[in-house]
Amino acid sequence: MNTKRYLPLALVALIMTTLSSCQLVESIFKAGVWSGIIVVVVVLALIIWVVSKIFGGGSGN
Repeated sequence: MNTKRYLPLALVALIMTTLSSCQLVESIFKAGVWSGIIVVVVVLALIIWVVSKIFGGGSGN
């Protein structure tokens, strides 16, 4: 058996079992509501900026 083939799969399995989505949600709630709001606003602004660049918004020409 070739162990190099199974190493990435084992690494992904290890990460999936140790890092659960519940821990992510718990971390967000520990950070606080205002931190969550700021992160959401920044992500939405980034998405809007990327979409406007893709569809030719702005005067980049």
